This record gives sequence, structure tokens and C-alpha cells, in this order.
Amino acid sequence: MWLNDLWFIVFVIVIAGYLIFDGFDMGVGILHLLVARTDQERRTLLNSIGPVWDGNEVWLILGGGALFAAFPMVYAALFSGFYSAMMLVLLVMILRTCAIEFRSKRPGRIWRSLWDAFFSLTSFSLAALLGVAFGNIITGVPLDAEGNVRVTLIELLTPYSLLVGAATVSMLTMHGAFFLTVKTQGKLHDRIRRAVPPLMLSTVVLMGLVVVVTLLTRQHLFDRYQADIWPFIFPLGAIAALTAAWRWSRRGRDLLAFIASGAAVGLILVTAAVGVFPNLLISSLNPAYNLTIYNAASASNTLSVMLIIAVIGMPLVLLYTAAVYYIFRGKTELDRRSY
Repeated sequence: MWLNDLWFIVFVIVIAGYLIFDGFDMGVGILHLLVARTDQERRTLLNSIGPVWDGNEVWLILGGGALFAAFPMVYAALFSGFYSAMMLVLLVMILRTCAIEFRSKRPGRIWRSLWDAFFSLTSFSLAALLGVAFGNIITGVPLDAEGNVRVTLIELLTPYSLLVGAATVSMLTMHGAFFLTVKTQGKLHDRIRRAVPPLMLSTVVLMGLVVVVTLLTRQHLFDRYQADIWPFIFPLGAIAALTAAWRWSRRGRDLLAFIASGAAVGLILVTAAVGVFPNLLISSLNPAYNLTIYNAASASNTLSVMLIIAVIGMPLVLLYTAAVYYIFRGKTELDRRSY
């Protein structure tokens, strides 16, 4: 059983890594048309994530691989029942990549404005879709006894999932703003700095609404918090990280504020993961149909072999990530090779 628990922890860490690293990419995209006024400023925003955005998406690939290897029944249920939503996410990610790569290939104003719009729209859509998907996962989907999910894309757009989607968009936009304060300078930096307080306020308000609605309508997600005291370290840690981000931002310590923002994003995800544990996919039809880390896991031999691979591979991913961020540290500067 300890292997199942360990793989749940690994999966949560990988997904948290994706939200932290690719999350600020999405936030930069959402802010692209809101804070950057000139072509020079928009190129600056694009090049702030230019060296790292594709590497950040490796975390999503790791998450999908971990889910497929460790919990294949959940992988099958999600990709069959959420097929339309998954294809929409894939389309958005492809268009977002095209926007980043194609935008500066031609100097025309219409050409660049078109791809600027695509970059912002797809970044917003990706963040919203991820939030809506997560809202459905924690609230429950029509999962039957055979592990099949039959739901349309429209049926996924419930009021609760849309609220979680809005909170996710606000949180990642805030995270992106903190990142941009590290990478920009001058008037653009000052403009982004002024956007941080309202973004933090909207995030706190929307996250608070999610907590209240969850308490009123989905009390089962708080069972573990009622049973033990130790899980409270995660929500309290998220609050402390947001507070630290606010204080450091006001003092002009942008890098520390960004790190604290990332910690808050990760701890918010862990807070939700503790609430659903040991469930991975909750059935809205019958709790007996829930897919958990025990009834949906691979054989112990598979989990053991995959753990060895993870122990070897994860340090390489972390080393690559650290190296890229170290090499491209500092303020973003444009040259002829820039986007």
C-alpha cells in the first residue's frame, strides 16, 4: 500500500510543478495585451518566457506519464470521458505555441496583432479549461461501475467548475505578474507592479468563494481536515506564502515575491489533493464507483519499476530546470535573435 501512497504524492508534486512553472507562462499570456502597450513591450513579455516555456510543459508530460503508469484506470476514464475537453485543450496548446513562434516572423502590424490576440486568448482559455477540469474532478463526474465516464463538454460547465476556473485564471495571472516583475524594468515593470495588488485581491476573493461553496455543497472534501490536525499545514502554508509574496512585493524584492507566489500555487493544489485523498476520480453516481489510488493502481511490480525510473529521471528534470533558469536569469533584453 505504501507504493500507492507514494505514487499519489509523486503525481501531486508533478502536477504542482506544472502549475507553478507553466502557470506563470499562462499568466504572462493573459497579461500580454493588458499591460504591454508597444511592440517592444510585447516582445519583452514573449522573451521573458522564451527560453523556458517549452521546458515548463515537460511537467505536464511527466504528469500524464505518471498517471498512465501508476493509475491506468483513471487515465483511461479521463481520456475517454473527457475526450472532447482533452482535444480542446490540445487545440488551445497548439495555437498558443504557434502564437509564440509565429508572432515575430513578420513585421506587419496586423500579423503581430493577430498572434498577440491568439497568445492572450489561448493562455486564458488554457488556464480556464484546467480550472474547470479540476473543478469537475473534485466535485465528481458520472463514473459508472465499469469505470466509464459519459459526459458532454457542455455538461462539464457547471457553476462550481466555472467558479474554480475563474479562481484558477486569477491565481495564474497573479503568478505571471510576479514573474514579470522579476524579468522587466522601467515603465513596463512599474505598470505590472501596479497590477499585482488587484490580482492578489481577486485571487483571495475567488479562492475564498471556492472554499465557502465547497464547505456548503461538498463537505466530504473536508473529512480529512476534520479527522486530523496536520493537513492544516497546507492551507495555512498557502496563506502564509501569499502574505509573504505581498510583503516582499511591496519591499521591491521581486524574486522572493515570485518564489512565494509559486509556493502558494503549489500549496493550494496540495490542499485540494489532501481533501480528495485517496480518491483520484470521484463518481457522482455512487461513491462505491470512485477510482482510488488502491483500486485503480497498477500492479505492485509495475509501481516498483516505475519508482526506480522516477528516482533516476526526476533529478535530471530538476537539474535541467534549474540550469535553464540560472542561465537565463536577470532582466529580459531584446536582440536580433529574440522573438
